[in-house]
Amino acid sequence: MADGGIGDDESADHSPCLPIILAVGHNERFEHDYSPDSDQFPWPSMDRRPARVLVGYARSVAQSSSVTVRLQRATAAGRAASALVMAMAATFGLDALLFRTPLYPSVIEPDSAAGQFELTLMREQRAQQENGGNMVVTLGDSRMSYLPRLSNELTQETGYVFRNAGIPGSDLRTWYYMIRELDPTRRRYRAIVIGVNDYDDEDTSDQPDDDLRSLHLCAVRLRLSDALDFAWSFHSALPRWTAFRGTLFKGVTLQQDVRAFLSNPRKRMEYVRLCRRGWPEWTYNYVESDRSMVGLTIDWQKLTAVFPPGADDNQWESVTRFLLRRPAPQTGRLAALRREWFGRIIDRYRGMGTRIVFVRLPRGPIPRPDWLARKTGSSIRQLAVRPDVMLDEEHAYESLERPEFFKDGMHMNREGVKRFSAVLARDMARLLGPPR
Repeated sequence: MADGGIGDDESADHSPCLPIILAVGHNERFEHDYSPDSDQFPWPSMDRRPARVLVGYARSVAQSSSVTVRLQRATAAGRAASALVMAMAATFGLDALLFRTPLYPSVIEPDSAAGQFELTLMREQRAQQENGGNMVVTLGDSRMSYLPRLSNELTQETGYVFRNAGIPGSDLRTWYYMIRELDPTRRRYRAIVIGVNDYDDEDTSDQPDDDLRSLHLCAVRLRLSDALDFAWSFHSALPRWTAFRGTLFKGVTLQQDVRAFLSNPRKRMEYVRLCRRGWPEWTYNYVESDRSMVGLTIDWQKLTAVFPPGADDNQWESVTRFLLRRPAPQTGRLAALRREWFGRIIDRYRGMGTRIVFVRLPRGPIPRPDWLARKTGSSIRQLAVRPDVMLDEEHAYESLERPEFFKDGMHMNREGVKRFSAVLARDMARLLGPPR
């Protein structure tokens, strides 16, 4: 047809769309393979090579687009990772500048856990400069209830000067890091005396191997090299992570202290100066309370107590938590903790001539009966077979385990402290022998 009608196969206007139009026009399903290699290729009279090139080019473009997208995504991920690394490096750098230099530790809150550690360390470092080589340092928590001032009244008799590097609320980990900072040469003390509740191992519900107080007490003194080692010493996953993060980024551990400082910097700095001047004298000349637990009675079968008239909350709480506690399942965790951290102190002084002496402290105004305890072993007695490790006589202080010598369920009063300080000084002189 001259007008190029669709029914004229001879028409010069013959269109490649013809098969589609015919199919649609007759309301039929049309399927066709347009692959250049197919026998159904719609342009049988055309050279197939340009079509193959065209299809190959299209495929190449599609593949190139896909590669480009992947590269863009990879580049974006790389940039995000780089930004994250740079942010962490900047955060660590700022944290190190503030907390791994004397900058912030010089204004840390004296009443905080870390502040108590720092003040005790400062006081004992000063004492090293004032005393000779025959010094005996004690480690322990608040139950190490003796006063060096009273023990040193016997220095002419014993030949030794006593110092106390213990901190209330501290534990075995804290004692290790304290002595590491206090005696880097390992030659400063004639003996290190460690006060413990018992030579036997008895697990309680407190789980001391997951106690994070040591993280806060030692916050300023933990080093980068301590991060994994310190964190792994905890038993459970969450305390391990908290200890690792807090050792790596000290600002996390000290954040409450920082906020308090920023609220009133001037007041903080004035208080820090006051404590640094007065702390050594305040603590050395401390006078203990004269309160007593006279009138306390305990029914061990029922784990109940009758308190003396006028007993305060601290007396109630200490008796209930420390003396009237129920036996706990024995897991061996306390023994493992003792072997680890007492073992580190012992290993640190191996061959140095410094004695490590364990002392069983007075157990309370009315000690728990043996049948109520579930003791499975004694890691301290096992450690005592090592060279330069000694045990004080286990029953040396049982005469002090009476209500009139205690101010609450755990701590001795003025008279108890006075007697304990004198007996401790004489016992250490007997064990250590003549001074050098």
